[in-house]
Amino acid sequence: MGFYGTLKLIFYKMKRKLDHGPDGRPFPSGKKHCKGNGYLSPSSLVQATPTTFGDLRLANGHSAQRRRVTSGPPPSGLQDWLHIFQAWSGPERLLALDELIDRCETSQVKHMMQVIEPQFQRDFISLLPKELALYVLTFLAPRDLLQAAQTCRYWRILAEDNLLWREKCREEGISEWASSRRRKYARLGTAVSPWKSAYIRQHRIENNWRKGDTREPMVLKGHDDHVITCLQFSGDLIVSGSDDNTLKVWSAITGKCLRTLTGHTGGVWCSQMAVATVISGSTDRTLRVWDAESGECVHTLYGHTSTVRCMHLHGNRVVSGSRDTTLRVWDVSTGRCEHVLTGHVAAVRCVQYDGRRVVSGGYDYMVKVWDPETEACLHTLQGHTNRVYSLQFDGVFVVSGSLDTSIRVWDAETGGCVHTLTGHQSLTSGMELRDNILVSGNADSTVRVWDVRTGQCLHTLQGPNKHQSAVTCLQFCRGLVLSSSDDGTVKLWDLRTGAWLRDVVALQSRGSGGVVWRIRASDTRLVCAAGSRNGTEETKLLVLDFDLDDKKKETD
Repeated sequence: MGFYGTLKLIFYKMKRKLDHGPDGRPFPSGKKHCKGNGYLSPSSLVQATPTTFGDLRLANGHSAQRRRVTSGPPPSGLQDWLHIFQAWSGPERLLALDELIDRCETSQVKHMMQVIEPQFQRDFISLLPKELALYVLTFLAPRDLLQAAQTCRYWRILAEDNLLWREKCREEGISEWASSRRRKYARLGTAVSPWKSAYIRQHRIENNWRKGDTREPMVLKGHDDHVITCLQFSGDLIVSGSDDNTLKVWSAITGKCLRTLTGHTGGVWCSQMAVATVISGSTDRTLRVWDAESGECVHTLYGHTSTVRCMHLHGNRVVSGSRDTTLRVWDVSTGRCEHVLTGHVAAVRCVQYDGRRVVSGGYDYMVKVWDPETEACLHTLQGHTNRVYSLQFDGVFVVSGSLDTSIRVWDAETGGCVHTLTGHQSLTSGMELRDNILVSGNADSTVRVWDVRTGQCLHTLQGPNKHQSAVTCLQFCRGLVLSSSDDGTVKLWDLRTGAWLRDVVALQSRGSGGVVWRIRASDTRLVCAAGSRNGTEETKLLVLDFDLDDKKKETD
């Protein structure tokens, strides 16, 4: 047996004696010695094999001089005893040490432990070059990195490394927040890693979403008792459209109505928003382009001969669908109608535009795929047996929801029906498609999660806490699904498991007329348009902020 094996065996026997007592039985109580953090085999720490304990101390960076026992003069015959010990072979020394330890009192064993144990406790992170130490730390989970930072000053420096936290952010898909916060921290001249701050902020907001905050939502009132028909949210601006013929621009920070956009002579039924540009469609047969910052109507778009029922904005173009059965492609900057798409034989109810293709669904049971540049209908997707009310299009799949209770998945290039998704019992009023995951909300009070590649229903969001009435709107992000309903609630679900997490909003008049008509969410805020059909609830917007802790710190 080599030197290290001998030393480890001595260490084990001493520790066993301390833990179990001289007769080998465990003590009934009392703390045991621990090896401490970073316990490693000495063979992994030094290159040359020491031959004595003194050599080991030198190899580990300790002085050969250590504090000696000064209780009295050395016993007579000590040197002779040591010479005899040195003359023995390795196995004979082990046997002698074994017998010696058995005859030692507890205080003597503790003394040996105090001398030997530190040789097995090494801060291997500090011994490594910084690059290798950081590489080792990349294998730690963020929670473990935060704990490692509390070990010592050098570990804290490593665990605060900005590039290390950038990698952790990349794994979580955090990018936009960190870039903006990196600029802020550069201005403040702080040494705190902006990527670490972004990571911590992300998870604090995630926790606020899932577990809630005790603060009441901000209430915005202004459309009197009218219905809020459409809702948009961009940055710190909220824009609501109503059947009172107006749109209102609100501050998401203060809750104040900044301006009212007037000009339509009929109810506003649809809207789109990009930064501060708002486009609205009305029963007065026109679209209007607004500057939300100034309140100015930039363009009034004439051409449709009936109510503008739907629209979709992409870049500088917006495509509108009308009850006059046509779709029109408009240049937002000039207000010019560039193309008219004709082919539906009933009202166009929904439209999607990805910059290359236009997809529309109508009351004629048809879904059509268009080339807007040539105004040609490339495919007419037939299969629904009732009106088409909702669409999603990601450039590959077209997904359509109908009053016939089915959802159909189509190949956008060939026009073929890939899947017919069945399970809902009524009208699919809203859908969202992202990364091949489809979430659908239905008038049957359920929300379903589908994989459009396989056609499989992954989850049905229902159970004891399900909605009690038709689902009016939905959105999913951050691994969460938000759904609003005629029952006056907004519910939060886990996208991965399908489990109900909590009711984010519950109107006082829920169950007796209170309705949440529309919802819009960003990473940190939720905006809900609520009211009632019988006067039991005032028309209002509710704004919930899930980044309150961060804003409080910045204010302080």
